[in-house]
Amino acid sequence: MSDRALRGVSQVLCAAGIGISGYLTYVHYAGLQPVCGISHGCETVQTSAYATLLGIPVAMLGVITYVVILISLRLRGERPLLTSYALTLIAFAFSVYLTYRELFTIHAICSWCVSSAIVFTLLAIVGSRRVLHFNYAGAGAAPA
Repeated sequence: MSDRALRGVSQVLCAAGIGISGYLTYVHYAGLQPVCGISHGCETVQTSAYATLLGIPVAMLGVITYVVILISLRLRGERPLLTSYALTLIAFAFSVYLTYRELFTIHAICSWCVSSAIVFTLLAIVGSRRVLHFNYAGAGAAPA
């Protein structure tokens, strides 16, 4: 799969992530209860101590991260590639941590949060493929 196709997949994933995180951010600031679906734990998770970091809703941090990754995907070269990859890996690791907290501390599952974690997981996989493709194309060679 070409780098162009992988970037396209990543852009679609970022759009989905912005939708998910944007919804949770809206719900937070509007003071609403999130529509939860099958898990019935979204409100518990969204009102837990782990729903904010330094007073900022984690969902808002997700929106910002997805937007920065999306912007970096539109740029060419090694630096934007490594920036998007590093952000994706950090977000993936943070999602793993938050999922752990959902399971073992909060004892509730938020289907929106799990969906975002899945998106970051897929972005990490696609990003890994892009980095490998870039390295095999030769250092300094811009991906197609």
